Amino acid sequence: MYKNYLKRIFDFVVALIGITFLLPIFLIVMVGLFLSNNGKPFFFQQRPGRNGKVFKIIKFKTMNDKKDSHGNLLSDAERLTALGAFVRKTSLDEIPQLLNVLKGDMSLIGPRPLLVQYLPLYNENQARRHEVRPGITGWAQVNGRNAISWNQKFDYDVWYVENISFTLDVKIFFLTAKKVFIREGISQEGQATMEPFKGNI
Repeated sequence: MYKNYLKRIFDFVVALIGITFLLPIFLIVMVGLFLSNNGKPFFFQQRPGRNGKVFKIIKFKTMNDKKDSHGNLLSDAERLTALGAFVRKTSLDEIPQLLNVLKGDMSLIGPRPLLVQYLPLYNENQARRHEVRPGITGWAQVNGRNAISWNQKFDYDVWYVENISFTLDVKIFFLTAKKVFIREGISQEGQATMEPFKGNI
């Protein structure tokens, strides 16, 4: 009942309330990133959602578009701006995804939507993460976020799919607030965020 019907209603109501209360912060961050990212405060990218259906995710843009002499983008660490690093550490970059939740592309809680190019790299069990809508936060995020391995992340995602409930979602919601406050698991050791997924080698 909750998984198939009530969760979507809960998502919509909470996302609407969240956007209303966070609007002043949204505007301040948007203006700051507009100035630091040459007029580009938002980041849009194709991501796979429920059943692998691709949608366009929206986030605050925390990295600039600087390139090397060959026209290739510099590394994440080199492109991450000072303001962008702060926005990422405080998870403010996730606020625009509330619009994705309102549209129905995403849920508040669920496996994080990853890159489209990862789709053919999943094994059968890992692909189960797409049985539900992706979330702004999820079980993997409160159990290590970017500081854990890909295999651990996928195990947590599939566990969530198999155990989804209102009680679990509430637990993840409050654990996320705690993680944001203590700024834990933001990046993998030696990485600005996390190394790319290269499949099951």
